Amino acid sequence: MLKDRPTSQWQPSDHLTGTLEDAHRLLAGASSAVVLTGAGVSTESGVPDYRGPNSMRATPMLYSEFTGHPTARQRYWARNYQGWATMSRAEPNTAHHAIAKWEHSGRPCPLVGVITQNVDGLHEAAGSRRLVTLHGRSADVICLRCGRMVSRADLQHRLAEANPQVRIKPFLEHAELRPDADAEVADWRGFQVPDCEFCGGILKPDVVFFGETVPRHRVATAMAWCEGAGALLVAGSSLTVMSGLRFARTMAKQGKPVIVINHGATRADELASVRLDLNVGRALATLVAEV
Repeated sequence: MLKDRPTSQWQPSDHLTGTLEDAHRLLAGASSAVVLTGAGVSTESGVPDYRGPNSMRATPMLYSEFTGHPTARQRYWARNYQGWATMSRAEPNTAHHAIAKWEHSGRPCPLVGVITQNVDGLHEAAGSRRLVTLHGRSADVICLRCGRMVSRADLQHRLAEANPQVRIKPFLEHAELRPDADAEVADWRGFQVPDCEFCGGILKPDVVFFGETVPRHRVATAMAWCEGAGALLVAGSSLTVMSGLRFARTMAKQGKPVIVINHGATRADELASVRLDLNVGRALATLVAEV
């Protein structure tokens, strides 16, 4: 859930270099590639981002807040109840379909896999199969006591039954919704939050909150992909958090080309062989179709 602590403000990049043709040339000459995606690939699906030029300045809830304060969990689920209703209707856009096509066609080079920082499930919906979801999936909910996993869609029904007085808004504006399905809700104090049906434990979306570590096996798989690939394409991510930046640094340190396509500055701009500020979906579709 987002609180009123601001994130870093959006800034344009000062390190733009190369062309889409240059990016295609590097990829076509690579033995294989890995794609690293962020919220910018999902904005055209109606999923807002945290740090883009139109994003609201806010910070997701800390893991310690969620686990340590019942009122924080109550507020989180009241807001997520609204946000999930909108987010669950999102559909893959041109960027997701282009990446899935890349995986299945092997053009412009074999695609080892997709590392995504997104939790929206749109890569899977578009057909991507070789996928590491670094920060988890908002479609899954885990019990922090017994570890059982349940469907977020099923929990939505339980939340509706427990809160029949709460009306779900049919549509949320961009300013009312964030990429983790957190929505603006003014009155949340009467919201009832169900516990785990199996053990009575705390239910939490199976996504990585700020202050929580990314599971080691996900990092290990993603790092192995990068070490075996010949190039990295970063799409729609500012790489503000280390969980994504580490892969760009690893590839650059090994002397492998890093291509960055993103609106706004990223922490990997100075590492990039090609740095473009283009519409991510159209750029990816062009690369996959061969420039």
